[in-house]
Amino acid sequence: MTVYMTTYHAVSILHGGPRTQITETARHLEALGMQVRFFDPWTPFHPGPEDLVHLFAANIGTYHIAREMRALGVPLVVSPITYTSHSAAFVRRALAATRLLQKAGPGLWSDYAFCADICAWAQRVVPNTQAEADLIVQGYGILADKVRVVPNGVDERFASGDPDLFRKKYGLNNFILNVGHIGHARKNVLQLIRALGEIDHPAVIIGRIIAGPYGDACVREAARFRNIHLIDGLGNDSAMLASAYAACDVFALPSLFETPGIAALEAGLAGAKIVITPYGGTREYFGTMATYVEPLEVGSIRDGIRKALDAKKDLRLRDHIAGHYLWKHVAEKTKDVYGELRVKG
Repeated sequence: MTVYMTTYHAVSILHGGPRTQITETARHLEALGMQVRFFDPWTPFHPGPEDLVHLFAANIGTYHIAREMRALGVPLVVSPITYTSHSAAFVRRALAATRLLQKAGPGLWSDYAFCADICAWAQRVVPNTQAEADLIVQGYGILADKVRVVPNGVDERFASGDPDLFRKKYGLNNFILNVGHIGHARKNVLQLIRALGEIDHPAVIIGRIIAGPYGDACVREAARFRNIHLIDGLGNDSAMLASAYAACDVFALPSLFETPGIAALEAGLAGAKIVITPYGGTREYFGTMATYVEPLEVGSIRDGIRKALDAKKDLRLRDHIAGHYLWKHVAEKTKDVYGELRVKG
């Protein structure tokens, strides 16, 4: 069996969690003896009878590749990487409205319709959280018997980052840290910056700064506060990123939602105290070992970070992540899903 992995074309530009999820899953599947290839659209595609395609992200950027795999009859596994702040009932109604409009005329689509079609075509759908699985089944109408929750993961090297690398270069220690894109509204960095401005403590935000109204506003707002330091992106394989996690005291990820936020897992494995959104399935990973804040309330973010700063470090979360969410565990669960298709045909 060869597993062909694919996703939207911009993944190499955007970096972020999906790219990490794909590359790390592939690497650890290979360590389990599986043959994995990244789908190349410029190379003729001739899958064998036992081969399958694993598609990451169910959206407009992956719709056509999913449709063509269905036409070829190639078994398809989909990691939807989807969530919404809307309820499953809202998604159901919005999807029904889209289907009605599609009957009236071609070319009428919504994000919900793209996701629903791709998941319907798949033989297995593997969301990262039970919350995402419930949305897939109850909102998109996907059969529950083909949905398998496979968690997101973390590289074990983040447990042993050298904090001195970051301390020596930037002169900062025991700071508040955030890692992610600076420019996507879902990451809620602008509200985080406003909360950090009310806390008399050094803070670091690491992420690629995306030019545009939101990203520009983040940069302007951060410039108002001496305690906030912006670092324009570090690769996931960077020793400096691992060092930043090891050197920080609190990691804050008050996004609108996360499933569950690979950066938070990385920071938690490094021993950081976690402040995070409650939306998107984060409680499934962090349980009572994190501080949850309302992402749209600056005061809630501020108070949550202050609470974490005052708390003593507790290594229960680090041990929990190491025991359940390393990429090798994710690869084993993913391989089990592939095995179901191989057995059932």
